[in-house]
Amino acid sequence: MTRFLLALSGSVLAGQTAFAAETAKDGNAFWSGFVYSFTDNVTNTAFLALVVFLLIVWRLGAFKAVMSALDSRATTIEAELNEARDLRERATKALADAERRQKDADEEAKAIVAQAKADAKNMMEQARKDLDQRLKRREALAESRIARAEAEAAEEVRRAAADAATRAARSILSEDGSVDQFDRAAQEIEKALG
Repeated sequence: MTRFLLALSGSVLAGQTAFAAETAKDGNAFWSGFVYSFTDNVTNTAFLALVVFLLIVWRLGAFKAVMSALDSRATTIEAELNEARDLRERATKALADAERRQKDADEEAKAIVAQAKADAKNMMEQARKDLDQRLKRREALAESRIARAEAEAAEEVRRAAADAATRAARSILSEDGSVDQFDRAAQEIEKALG
């Protein structure tokens, strides 16, 4: 408190001296203004009134109230600054976390797309293999049916040929024996096959 009063009285004296220095015209303006401030009755009376007022205010505890109010305000401002710093740090961390999660999500999405493409490619290859196998089985089945039909047709032709040969042989044997029986049988077989 004493320091405050000393600083206040020093500022008052310096202000008076500066005012007096402006008005003085000779080379010793500072010293003449300083001396004038001590010799002027009005200035001394105003200064003494100010000092008495400040002593009364100090005695009543107004300076303590003002200082405690300023201290509490400074504490409040410091707390708000700390809170703002904490909020900024949290926001920075939240932003970094969000960016990291976004990056992870992008990478995961790319991995999912790549996996889906690979799965689709594998499914297409498997479908082609299955289709090829089915076509081969159907082709083999058709070939076996054709072979069986050919075998049945050949068997049918053989039976028909055998039946025709048998009939030809019977008819030749039952007819006249003057014609060559072998030539007739051959002709009958050709007719039956043709």
